[in-house]
Amino acid sequence: MKAERQPRRSNGFLRFIDGLLSFAFLALILLAAVGTWLRQSADAPGPLTEAALVAIPKGEGAIEIAERLEKSGAIADRRLFMVHYYMARFHGGSSGGGAKADAASLKAGEYQIPQGATVRQVLEIVTSGRGVLLKITIPEGLTSQQIVDRLKAEPGLTGEIAEVPPEGALLPDTYKFSRGADRQEIIDRMRAEQVKLLAALWASRDATLPLKTPEEAVALASIVEKETGRAEERPRGASVFVNRLRKGMRLQSDPTIVYGLVGGQRPLGRPLTRSDIDSKTAYNTYQIDALPPGPICNPGRASLTAALNPPSTSDLYFVADGTGGHVFTSTLKDHNAAVQNWRKIERARQAAGGGDPASAAAPASPAPAAGDAAPVTPPTKGARSPTIVNSGRTPGAEVPPVQRKRPKAPAAASKGQSESKQPAKAPAR
Repeated sequence: MKAERQPRRSNGFLRFIDGLLSFAFLALILLAAVGTWLRQSADAPGPLTEAALVAIPKGEGAIEIAERLEKSGAIADRRLFMVHYYMARFHGGSSGGGAKADAASLKAGEYQIPQGATVRQVLEIVTSGRGVLLKITIPEGLTSQQIVDRLKAEPGLTGEIAEVPPEGALLPDTYKFSRGADRQEIIDRMRAEQVKLLAALWASRDATLPLKTPEEAVALASIVEKETGRAEERPRGASVFVNRLRKGMRLQSDPTIVYGLVGGQRPLGRPLTRSDIDSKTAYNTYQIDALPPGPICNPGRASLTAALNPPSTSDLYFVADGTGGHVFTSTLKDHNAAVQNWRKIERARQAAGGGDPASAAAPASPAPAAGDAAPVTPPTKGARSPTIVNSGRTPGAEVPPVQRKRPKAPAAASKGQSESKQPAKAPAR
């Protein structure tokens, strides 16, 4: 009896093994079929008949994003999309054969989905984070408050800015961002770019400059930025101020008067008066020696470069030449001759009905192209010729420089010359 039971037990075990192998074989066939179907579904043309923009806001989870993609028509089935997404996460960034996916999450942003995009392509786009980039251009010469105001007004950005950065701490430029990016992130990028650029320029600066710190360099560059509208004149304009610093002469820059009065919070909104020139503010370079205590705006790359590596000149003066540029001179005699020529141009414009002599000055915003005339309100009695600071330039446009200042002339100068831009009688001590 025992000998008969043994074969039955062996036969049962073999049948179990045979069944197990059959099941595994069928499972492999099924898996292969599913894999083939998934690959085909991943590469099947999608439902979009034309390219479409899909905006994915921050904070949405993977399921919500899949639903949004389905509603927008970018994918046909959100469940199939989720299968491919989870497969991509499981395989460390590959969805059935190559869809690059960050295993952390689908990323917020604004994405352009091409016509007929496959599930694999949509997955690659949305997990890459490389969405459609918007951009904002920050012109040179804006104050930090003005830059913050511009960022607040940009509808493609979100979030609050913690605080207004110090003057001169931001680098004006064109910055790209994804829709919904945080405003503070843009501010942080602008500060980081300024630090990097200033470090490089300071390391390669002219060693003979009368500047002790990078902060002084930014202060000088900010004056150059406000005083010189034409890019090609910035280096020579910087040399004028550097030469004055070396000689102990006061810089006598009108934009420093304005900044001392309003602190970069707003435009002055009127011509400068004699009382403005005499105002005892920390920034008024008609009243203080050397540089102001800090920048008066955020200078651009060209002004920073010019301030740290100005050309070697003997120039001490510059005055408008009637074409939107300036005449640079190194002696008072030549300067007074240039001033007289400018007065002739002013009188000719008035006689021709060209408006106020200050018509060569640039309006605050928008700025005209170089050489354009913009009429301004004539100054009242006792007021100086209007000085309009170029604080709101149109990006990419040349801006005529502000009308030159008119400090007191030496005793030898005629009454008609006494308001031309010249230094004090003796170097300030």
